[in-house]
Amino acid sequence: MTTYDIALIGFGGVNRTLAELIATRGDELSLKLGFGLRVVAITDLRLGSLVQAGGIDLAAAFRLDPGVETFAACGGSAEPDNEHVIRTCPADIICEATFTNPTDGEPAASHVRWALESGKSVCTTNKGPVALHGAELAELARRNGLGFEFEGAVMSGTPVLRFAKQLLPGLALNGFEGILNGTSNYVLGRMEEGLSFDESVREAQQRGYAEADPTADIEGYDVQLKVLILANELLGADLTLADVQRQGISALTHQVLSRAAGQGRRWKLVGSARRNPDGTVSAGVAPAALPLDHGLAGVSGANNAVSFNTDLLGPVTVSGPGAGRVETAYALLSDIIAMHGARNQVATNA
Repeated sequence: MTTYDIALIGFGGVNRTLAELIATRGDELSLKLGFGLRVVAITDLRLGSLVQAGGIDLAAAFRLDPGVETFAACGGSAEPDNEHVIRTCPADIICEATFTNPTDGEPAASHVRWALESGKSVCTTNKGPVALHGAELAELARRNGLGFEFEGAVMSGTPVLRFAKQLLPGLALNGFEGILNGTSNYVLGRMEEGLSFDESVREAQQRGYAEADPTADIEGYDVQLKVLILANELLGADLTLADVQRQGISALTHQVLSRAAGQGRRWKLVGSARRNPDGTVSAGVAPAALPLDHGLAGVSGANNAVSFNTDLLGPVTVSGPGAGRVETAYALLSDIIAMHGARNQVATNA
């Protein structure tokens, strides 16, 4: 049975959860999937770096207290040294799950580039490299015969990209609209129920939906990146971030939401793109008061959904969790499954 050696870049919630799945369900997954997974390298800003060609003792790694202990206690280093580890470690696949930088996609974009340059496939949950450097990185992967997968960059474990690419064959996609940020969706729901904007944001932070600085979610930056990814990947657009118009929800009030509810409408932060008659693509993010019978109006809480406008079926909607450690870790696993399938397809056709 094939075993893929993987390196985890970042050992926070997502990659740590992936490692926990491998440690606790590895044998079960191997039987179901037809391949095994072994973690041979980990880097982390707080813990440092650890490379063990025969496989890392994950139980020992889990016991370390970030901020107090480092991988030096396990024979590694207190420094992450990401470039050296990515380029030289004996991994087949790099799992990149560091923070998103919406300005230039760094350092995650370099993580992906270093991996592809050194002969390693990559799966990432990071929106930055995909939205801002996706075409360049995909071409680098193609030239080197490697995988570059990023399902978790849009809707966490809900397979929106693979759904559209693989399950809608023969259909022309003319556009999409979606609820792509659980934090803003939760805040709008609580405001409709009577809380103020500030109260709703604080509650979202207490529940772990919103960061200490919720700007990326509330002002639409997060959705802007996701719309860019969807438009370029699924509509064949060649947009940049500046091409995606953005407006957040901070100007909305309980009174505005209550008035809309009385008119049979519900406010949502909607990310959308459409193909124009001349073949160009327009995209943006903005609040919209949707009629209650609209397919996105009933998406509640921290859930996400995307409705694709198709030529033969009309609107086709996929919905599911758009965040969460387990869900996003599953997205990485689904990317590895896709790489395994592509590898077997190449072998079959050879």
